[in-house]
Amino acid sequence: MLDRAVKPPTSYEEQLKILKDINLIIPSQIRALEVLETINYYRLSAYFLTLKDEGDIFKEGTTFDKIYNLYEFDRKLRNLIMEQLESIEIAFRTHIAYYIAHNFGPLGYMESNNFINEQYHSQFIDELRKELSRRRKNELFVTHYDDFYGAKYPIWLAIEVATFSQLSKLFRNMKNQDKSNIAKEHYQIPYSFIQNWLRVLSQLRNVCAHYGRLYNKKLVVKLLLDTKAAKLVSNDKIFGVIFVLKKLTINNNKWLSFKTKLEALVEEYNESIELERIGFPHNLERFIKITCIKKVPILMGPFDVDAVLNARAFLFPEFITSDWNNRRDIIE
Repeated sequence: MLDRAVKPPTSYEEQLKILKDINLIIPSQIRALEVLETINYYRLSAYFLTLKDEGDIFKEGTTFDKIYNLYEFDRKLRNLIMEQLESIEIAFRTHIAYYIAHNFGPLGYMESNNFINEQYHSQFIDELRKELSRRRKNELFVTHYDDFYGAKYPIWLAIEVATFSQLSKLFRNMKNQDKSNIAKEHYQIPYSFIQNWLRVLSQLRNVCAHYGRLYNKKLVVKLLLDTKAAKLVSNDKIFGVIFVLKKLTINNNKWLSFKTKLEALVEEYNESIELERIGFPHNLERFIKITCIKKVPILMGPFDVDAVLNARAFLFPEFITSDWNNRRDIIE
């Protein structure tokens, strides 16, 4: 293990000089200092990585504004994904609670024989009890059940206290037939995919909740995708998450709203971002510039036909014509 001395702290002005010394263009020193005074240099440095060459020097023409634009794009993308995740998480809590309540009773989640692994079930109950104890002082609905039912928490209460990670673990430990019933009724997707996706989304939610970086990030747990989806979607990048969000969003209006906001966000930062860094298909930036008319797509500049049409089919299925029916398999 290396035992190097910790670097001494630097002032905002010194941080700016460091950046200038490694070939970064600073269009406005005043603006750059304002940014450094509100965003930790170390946090911002995560966005340097794709803009440097092998000598740890910024590529020719790289500006401070481009770095800040990457940061802002990432921040807005994170907020957009979190908003979509909220509706998915709440819906899934509802589906699990309803299924357990009507098949095993209000307290059926407490019985280990309703689950696959007794040890995992015991760990879940321990974690849930800790969460209930922590929330007891601040949540009136928990206090109410304490006072009137002697701390017997039905599944529809317990599920609202559980974290997303605990929710994912609960579903993973349900018996396969029960998982299959929930997945088939609400999503028409095999439960093995749902199980994997919930795990990935729970980890991503934690990243977003702590304002972590999504741009150029690889997922810790890879997404489980079928053969058709895997031809388009990277299983370890954020575009794969967007694919999953679409599959798990039950309300079509919510998806259309998300899609519109995503398109606007990409268009806003199109000159600063590299979409491949978040797993979008190659040349999707050209696809974003497609004029959305129903008969013939107008494409601007050179493009990868398969990547463009597949991506268009995925995000904009309502514009697919009969000529593109062979592109529908990724979304149907």
